[in-house]
Amino acid sequence: MKRVEQEISWDADGHPIRIGITRYGHGPLMLMLPAFSSISTRTELWPLQELLGEHFSTVSIDWPGFGNLPRPKVDWRPELYRAFLQHVVESVVQPEVTVAAGHAAGYALTQAANTLGSLGRLCLLAPTWRGPLPTMAGSRKPIFRTIAKSVDLPVLGFAFYRLNVSKPVMNKMSNGHVYTSPNWLTPERMADKLRVAHAPGARHSSFRFVAGELDPYLGRQEFLDDASRIDDDVLVVYSGAGPRKSTAEIKALVNLRNVVGVKVPLGKLSFYEEFASQAADPIVEFWEHSRA
Repeated sequence: MKRVEQEISWDADGHPIRIGITRYGHGPLMLMLPAFSSISTRTELWPLQELLGEHFSTVSIDWPGFGNLPRPKVDWRPELYRAFLQHVVESVVQPEVTVAAGHAAGYALTQAANTLGSLGRLCLLAPTWRGPLPTMAGSRKPIFRTIAKSVDLPVLGFAFYRLNVSKPVMNKMSNGHVYTSPNWLTPERMADKLRVAHAPGARHSSFRFVAGELDPYLGRQEFLDDASRIDDDVLVVYSGAGPRKSTAEIKALVNLRNVVGVKVPLGKLSFYEEFASQAADPIVEFWEHSRA
């Protein structure tokens, strides 16, 4: 099977945004949405996409403001991401199943709850709805918005952002919450992650995510309410070794009547990148069971 790389253009506040897409495999159409973070692109889904391509026609797509392509200065906010996902399902792919990781899961839940059937069957990987700073603080603080806006400043903002995505900081973050093995993030992989974090315009979106400005919900109950509104069962795959507060939110989701939870034995937040088969197997089983 051939891996096909493409680009589309999408308009955000009058700015044309180049967005990368990877297509691979044969079978029912599957949309794959990567997590939001300073180092996230659709490439992190490739180990999983390669496995799922044996069963599905997969389409992975970067989020505007993220990915490895240049990103113009935009006041990124949740309504833009909701509009983008609506555009994707109307104009790019009409999936029978959707895989969404991290914060992408929150946007997928909103889309699926408001437009039933538009994403097909939902498979959520380590789903989150609240950014790192509000999660650590336990709530949203006005200072977080100020910090997020500060990175837009031409000189000081750029310097502040680069300090927060330096190699030592990235190593600490990755080994603390993202990956299990300290050896997984090889020099080559670290170089790839740093290129993403340091791409032109990256600071405008990624630090807004960190500060909670891109959160799809303002509170846990909204997150759970949207999940409850979805008619079909929803698959949630997660690792118990993830951050304690994030895991608590996932467990609240898994307790819903229409959610099928699968706890994997290996990995942390990016278990689907480090141990891709752990995510692929329950997704395939969930899909096959839904078709039985």
